[in-house]
Amino acid sequence: MQISRLLQMTYILLEKGTVTAPELAERFEVSVRTVYRDVEALSQAGIPVYTSQGKGGGISLTDRFVLNKSLLTDKEQDEILFALQSFSAARLPDSGEVFSKLSSLFRKNSTSWIEVDFSPWGSGLKQKELYPLLKQAILERKVISFTYLDGAGEQKSRRAAPLKLLFKDRAWYVEAYSFEKAALRTFKITRMSNVRLIEGDGAHFLEPQQEWMESSGTYREEIKVNEMPRIPLVLKIDPAGAYRIVDEFREEDILKQEDGSFRITTDMPSGEWLIQYLLSYGDLLEVMEPGAVRLEMKTRTAKMAKKYLR
Repeated sequence: MQISRLLQMTYILLEKGTVTAPELAERFEVSVRTVYRDVEALSQAGIPVYTSQGKGGGISLTDRFVLNKSLLTDKEQDEILFALQSFSAARLPDSGEVFSKLSSLFRKNSTSWIEVDFSPWGSGLKQKELYPLLKQAILERKVISFTYLDGAGEQKSRRAAPLKLLFKDRAWYVEAYSFEKAALRTFKITRMSNVRLIEGDGAHFLEPQQEWMESSGTYREEIKVNEMPRIPLVLKIDPAGAYRIVDEFREEDILKQEDGSFRITTDMPSGEWLIQYLLSYGDLLEVMEPGAVRLEMKTRTAKMAKKYLR
């Protein structure tokens, strides 16, 4: 992010001549102190930037400075453009504009080598639009309202101040301060619907309050799972389940059998989470050990079969 900001700052100084630190701070939504740190970084990188005091003063480049592409090797130019394209793929503000300008300066053809889509396969337009909206709420410190489907299957209205996005175990979450709970909460994004930015009074919040960060009872679904006691497991998975095995188990835990099936020796958190996870494999999985988990799977599948034998 800082690289993109430094490049943009250089272009602004080239175009406008002299710009004050508060103007740059407002432009990039950072503190004045951060602007002066960026100025120092530019200077250390060999960019002739200087500051002047008094009326008409500010941050400037020397009159004869030109961003010379000959200072960079062909490989270095590619690396800069590829890095900027990574920023652009992640929807970082203004990185696309800088990428376009540098592509023109270096006389490089634009190669679309990366694309980042945070939404899951099969998601609709509304789900795809959710991530830019959450990013906007986090960067602009805006409050959102939404409907949330909790673990009990109940839909509840929520109002929260998003602080950051979190990716954990193949799922996206948003960590936010919940005004209903007066504490930090972690919401699974696929359970959120009707997400809107709040307008008018109460639309913004300032810096996260210290009591938010220290609020007791912070709930994270993944932490709750990881704190459960772990039990050893031996699983047999059919060849058709190979696409999941390589993503979900360590290589050293996987043993391919002569019949093409896989023997998995691992340990996992106990409890209802484990049973639901094992059931997600359907008839591709058989629990070999321990006996207690095997018996529970037998009981659950028998109950499931009963519903279809009526």
